[in-house]
Amino acid sequence: MSGDVVNLRQVRKQKARSEKERQAEQNRVAFGRTKAEKSLTRALNEKAKNAHDQGRIERPEKTKS
Repeated sequence: MSGDVVNLRQVRKQKARSEKERQAEQNRVAFGRTKAEKSLTRALNEKAKNAHDQGRIERPEKTKS
């Protein structure tokens, strides 16, 4: 019944390194865009919102007298 000897300190450090790398990858996706890319996305979202609002039908509110 011979098992592998594991250094828990090394395993703990490796786990911390992989967690930091995972967090760094998420940050690269979330914050790693250029100013031009951000402004393009903002402009496209605004254009889509305006196009959506233009197709909206305004209905008069019904008031109860």
